[in-house]
Amino acid sequence: MSSKQQCVKLNDGNFIPALGFGTYKPEEVNENKPLEAIHLALEAGFRHIDTAYVYQTENHVGQAIRSKIAAGLVKREDIFLTTKLWCTFHRPELVRSNLEKSLKNLQLDYADLYLIHYPVQMKPGEDLFPEDEHGKTLFDTVDICATWEAMEKCKDAGLVKSIGVSNFNSRQLEKILNKPGLKYKPVCNQVECHLYLNQRKLLNYCKSKDIVLVAYCALGSQRPKRWVDPSSPVLLNDPILCDMAKKHKRSPAQIALRYHLQRGIVVLAQSYKENEIKENIQVFEFELPSEDMKILDSLDRNLRYAPAPFGEGHPEYPFSDEF
Repeated sequence: MSSKQQCVKLNDGNFIPALGFGTYKPEEVNENKPLEAIHLALEAGFRHIDTAYVYQTENHVGQAIRSKIAAGLVKREDIFLTTKLWCTFHRPELVRSNLEKSLKNLQLDYADLYLIHYPVQMKPGEDLFPEDEHGKTLFDTVDICATWEAMEKCKDAGLVKSIGVSNFNSRQLEKILNKPGLKYKPVCNQVECHLYLNQRKLLNYCKSKDIVLVAYCALGSQRPKRWVDPSSPVLLNDPILCDMAKKHKRSPAQIALRYHLQRGIVVLAQSYKENEIKENIQVFEFELPSEDMKILDSLDRNLRYAPAPFGEGHPEYPFSDEF
């Protein structure tokens, strides 16, 4: 990791900022909140913005970026923008069209990173979560390797600088890595990763393959009613984490983010509050001693906030494997 730029080098030679700003919007959050938050994040110094077609916040992301470019705060090349291929576009002939829709929403010429959002394929069409009359997900069957070849073509076409995956387990990564005629390795695997799910085995596997692990839900979860069990513990209220935050005169969120950075993980943080956004970007100002890292390691309880219930029952549902 380059301390000067606080960036991590990807296996294709590009660099990704080690701290990113997430833009997922739960249904219960006000429509304009993401736009306000992205403006605040860019003003605070975030230069890595993570979005996805399915979040339906790409237009807000693009609007905020373009307004900051127009104001002279940033140039397009200063921004690292990630978006993701949704599960209803896995068929090779649909991959580029989904990226082009995202770029149109963003009103940008290219994305810095494009990820296969999940290894699960769903029936193509207008519905983001297609279901039958019984509320059961309508799945599709597409070879992950064929989808990956279409991703490679998007990179060759200059629509995206780097390509990777999200929510893949090690077996699914192996499929791509062992694909005959592989042109580009995935540069990263973006997965749920936090103190209660520290992904030790998957992290070690990814490091061995020169694939960067990117952590979402790093501060726990925004707990959207549709996806997260309301009885699950609130990560940032963990007493051990809170005690450590007091000891270092930092917020629990700063400690939780710093923990991942020191493990070589690129970490995404999300908040709608200005003071928290400003706090979160201060994670490069301190370091945790090894004994504190060990204590934080011990908090792992294999707890997943976002088990993606819509994908359960699909042969490529990723969370049935150990890692």
